[in-house]
Amino acid sequence: MTALFEIRGAGVRYGAVEVLHSASLTLQSGEFVAIAGPNGAGKSTLLTLMAGLAAPTYGECLFLGRKAHQWDRREYSQRVAIVLQTEPPAFPFTVQQIVAMGRMPYSTGINETAEDLAAVDSALAATGTQALRTRDYRTLSGGEKQRVVLASALAQEPDVLLLDEPANHLDLHYQLGLHHLLRELSRKGMLVVSVTHDLNLAAAYAERLVLINEGRIRADGRPQEILGSELIAEIFRVRVEVHHRPSGQPWLVYGE
Repeated sequence: MTALFEIRGAGVRYGAVEVLHSASLTLQSGEFVAIAGPNGAGKSTLLTLMAGLAAPTYGECLFLGRKAHQWDRREYSQRVAIVLQTEPPAFPFTVQQIVAMGRMPYSTGINETAEDLAAVDSALAATGTQALRTRDYRTLSGGEKQRVVLASALAQEPDVLLLDEPANHLDLHYQLGLHHLLRELSRKGMLVVSVTHDLNLAAAYAERLVLINEGRIRADGRPQEILGSELIAEIFRVRVEVHHRPSGQPWLVYGE
C-alpha cells in the first residue's frame, strides 16, 4: 500500500482555543479508516486539513509529500473527494446534473465527454440512484440527497474519499449498503476516511479506527484491538459492554 497522507504533529487553534492537538497519522491506499469521537472532539477539523480546505496552525498535513492546502485545487480535486454534511445549493438541478458536477475537475469545455458520462453512470449505479436521474434534487428526501452527493464525489474518480457522517439521514438498509460500498472501494485501492458516531458500524466495516477526544488522538488501530469498555466509557461518558462475535468483531451494548 502507498502512503497518501502524512500528518505530522498537526494542531489547529481558533484564537486561544486549540481544537486539535499535535495529531500524527499516516494513511495509505486501500485503507478504510473510521474516525470517531464525541461532538467537538476535532474529527471534522482533522478531515478539513486532509481536504486541503485549511492549513494547520502548526505541524504538517502532507498529501503525496506536499502540503495539502498548497496543492492546485483542480489537481487536488482529481485526487481527493470530500462529502460534507452540508448540501449543494437549492437550485433546480436534476440528480444527473448534480452528479455530473463531480466531473468539473476534469472539464475542458461545456460539453460532457464519453468519460464524463461513463463516470456519472457508474456513480449512479454504485449509489443506487439511477432511478432518480431525472428528478429535481430539491424534491428528494434527506437520505436520497445524501446518496446523490456521494455519487457526485464518486464521479470524481478520486484516489481518496473523505466523508463527514455519511450515514446521516439514511435508513438501516442504506446505512449497511453504504458501508458495504465503502469497504469495497477500499479493497479496490481507494483510501476511504469516514467520520462517524456509530462505533458498531465502524467495527463491522472499517479495518482501522481512530478515536479522538478533546482534540487528541486517543487510540489508533484495528477495532477489535482498541474498543475496550474502559476507554469507551472515558471518551464518551457512557457505560458499555463489549461483546465479540466468533470472527473477533466487537459489538457494543450501551447502558446509562
